[in-house]
Amino acid sequence: MEEKFDYAAAMAELEGIAKKVEDPGTRLDDIDALVGRSKELMAACRAYLRTVKDKIDTLEG
Repeated sequence: MEEKFDYAAAMAELEGIAKKVEDPGTRLDDIDALVGRSKELMAACRAYLRTVKDKIDTLEG
């Protein structure tokens, strides 16, 4: 069974990542990992939004 994407949770995680990256106490190695994770989350959010848009377009079609 396909797991449903939680857009709100992804956005909350991205906000948390932004705060960690802005924290002067965050190590450079940690920032590198956080940036990688944020790229994954942004790609997933974009894909989700495209899917939603396609569904809306189909309904309007």
